[in-house]
Amino acid sequence: MTALNSEDSPVYIKLRATISAAILRGEFRAGDQLPSVRALAAEHGANPLTVAKAYQSFQDDGYVEVRRGVGMFVLAGAAEQLRAAEREHFIKTSWPRISAHIDLLGLDVADLLETAS
Repeated sequence: MTALNSEDSPVYIKLRATISAAILRGEFRAGDQLPSVRALAAEHGANPLTVAKAYQSFQDDGYVEVRRGVGMFVLAGAAEQLRAAEREHFIKTSWPRISAHIDLLGLDVADLLETAS
């Protein structure tokens, strides 16, 4: 499950996107403990059950492990696996929409590269 493109998504997907981005930026590295469910819920004004659902999705995808009574920890290789999943999602889902929009606006690659510089 990917989450970085989550504007119109449920709250748990938006929370997942926040955590995914933090892992990809290196704010949480392999072995690091994620914030507690209650702490993340308070920080984002979310229901703890919603945060738990976001965390469960990370566990289901094999990016984190739960240490009972201690917390949730990022697994080795999680950032690389997340990056690969996000790239695949971007290429299959986001890029076709972006490319179509570029065509609709009559932009070309040179225009875009010049703007990005």
